[in-house]
Amino acid sequence: MAASGSGGSRADNGYGSQQPRRRKGPGALATAYLVIYNVVMTAGWLVIAVGLVRAYLAKGSYHSLYYSIEKPLKFFQTGALLEVSIVPSSVVLTAFQVMSRVFLTWAVTHSVKEVQTEDSVLLFVVAWTITEIIRYSFYTFSLLNHLPYLIKWARYTLFIVLYPMGVSGELLTIYAALPFVRQSGLYSISLPNKYNFSFDYYTFLILVMISYIPIFPQLYFHMLHQRRKVLSHTEEHKKSE
Repeated sequence: MAASGSGGSRADNGYGSQQPRRRKGPGALATAYLVIYNVVMTAGWLVIAVGLVRAYLAKGSYHSLYYSIEKPLKFFQTGALLEVSIVPSSVVLTAFQVMSRVFLTWAVTHSVKEVQTEDSVLLFVVAWTITEIIRYSFYTFSLLNHLPYLIKWARYTLFIVLYPMGVSGELLTIYAALPFVRQSGLYSISLPNKYNFSFDYYTFLILVMISYIPIFPQLYFHMLHQRRKVLSHTEEHKKSE
């Protein structure tokens, strides 16, 4: 499983970039584990989606919907850490994307309570939720060798909107957290101390935001390239039948 919101995946089974040589697929036991994992993760993100809709209908407002899905969001987003150890390829890319989301979930949104009511939180939560439902469904059907074209199309098309939407929500949430982090000194270590070490979490968050500048365009254009490759391959296959 790749961990990108909609990122590079092999055209035939959704795992990694296309390789010149065909890799041997996972064994029966590994396939069963992966299917179960992806089914559970799909169900988990569906629970989050239903929770958002129910909370919105009950409140009649989209403000502060985070509290209605806080626990399942933390659980299932943290569960994505399992992907880092079992992904067949693009481990560095997978690790970066999974860890960035886990970081935002725990080190920003959970730790800085004041940002939990920000609309930007809902922005990335909705983007993550739709992306992950599609992504884990894609992996499940791919493993079962019964991938509907609609899911493949959604996997390689909706990221065009969802990825910028999610990144915007993430950046706005980190930005909203900055004054509270600076005021409280959250996670910061000042000198003097016995370890002769200092750490400024406020500055660290700014550096995290800056890191999006070189990384986001690379990932986004990589996914656009994958979309052209995968969907054009599908169209050619249809024409040849």
